[in-house]
Amino acid sequence: MTTQHRIGSGFGAHSTTGDVLAGIDLSGKLALVTGGYSGIGLETTRALAGAGARVVVPARRPSSARDALDGVEGAEIGELDLGDLGSVQAFAESFLATKRKIDILVAGAGIMACPETRVGPGWEAQFATNHLGHFALVNRLWPALAHDGARVVAVSSAGHQLSGIRWDNVHFETGYDRFLAYGQAKTANALFARHLDTLAKDVGVRAFSLHPGKILTPLTRHLDTAEMVGNGWIDEHGTVIDPTFKTPARGAATQVWAATSPALAGLGGVYCEDCDIAEPTDRDDMVSGVRAHATDPGEAERLWAFSAGLTGVDAFA
Repeated sequence: MTTQHRIGSGFGAHSTTGDVLAGIDLSGKLALVTGGYSGIGLETTRALAGAGARVVVPARRPSSARDALDGVEGAEIGELDLGDLGSVQAFAESFLATKRKIDILVAGAGIMACPETRVGPGWEAQFATNHLGHFALVNRLWPALAHDGARVVAVSSAGHQLSGIRWDNVHFETGYDRFLAYGQAKTANALFARHLDTLAKDVGVRAFSLHPGKILTPLTRHLDTAEMVGNGWIDEHGTVIDPTFKTPARGAATQVWAATSPALAGLGGVYCEDCDIAEPTDRDDMVSGVRAHATDPGEAERLWAFSAGLTGVDAFA
């Protein structure tokens, strides 16, 4: 197990994707980036492609992805709705038919603080889309991932501090709270990476989770302007005024670092932030560090079994 402490990466909150990729050649590598056509996902696609990788971008809205990725050499688009397990299966089967290997998988697509929404058999949408869809996708793509040196990067958030896994009410059948649901989903992202690393490291596949930082992107589509003004994030004209906010290039840097950094060779299963491994915290400050409930190996193993039961998929069974 990797100790959850900083390793002195030499990078920080102000590092960009260009900084962390300096000197790294991804020629001949294949990356898959969910959400890779919007916000920090788009920055991730551009950065990985710019370093020489072929980047597959599965998209719920392929036409929007084509527009966003126009001119990005090395990017290709597929069709995938993470809230629909049939769509996940169809995409995975189509990709596996190409017989290509995946070197980097960034699980970045997600929704935040949406109104109460149900998908599939009545699952809460944030847990289903942010976690279960990616769980099923990675397990179905396992034949393409199962080779030495591959990495899976799950984009979590400091929002994980809001909630652990609510075992007695995972799908919020009662008392829906959009932020607690988001927090649970982001905890699930971290726990998923934690247990995937445990299962996969013997074949040389490592997994990481991370907090990208605060960035104004389309992820905030369910927050109204008054809410963000009240939080001190933006002014009434929509201009970011919170000095702790990152640009998209800085916000994407930690996931690109986790996906490519030689400093992480031999490590895995940890939660990262600001282009380094994060420190544990017991402060509910929503600023930095990782809470124990998001890195607990017992919780991670329990969530894996629970998720496999819901999705019917487990590459390691």
